Amino acid sequence: MYNDVRFRQLFLEARKMKTVTFSEFRKNASQVLDLVESGESIRVLRHGKAVAKIVPAEVHEAKPAWKRPGLRLVASGAPLSRAVLEERQASP
Repeated sequence: MYNDVRFRQLFLEARKMKTVTFSEFRKNASQVLDLVESGESIRVLRHGKAVAKIVPAEVHEAKPAWKRPGLRLVASGAPLSRAVLEERQASP
């Protein structure tokens, strides 16, 4: 039974240790996922048999749509605001 500090310490000082039991994973999931996020691959054992391999997700560098610049509309002629004002003034 590892406490959080000891568990993390074992992983950081022994990079070759990339296997955890299912019970250890359940107790220390946050720390295990922190290690995976930093690039480690972790194998999870249940009853001595490998049941899962947790690997870092593929990184997509593309910006989300809301961060990309929008399209710039360019139209020749009078600005739309001027056309709206003229239309309002012309209406009775």
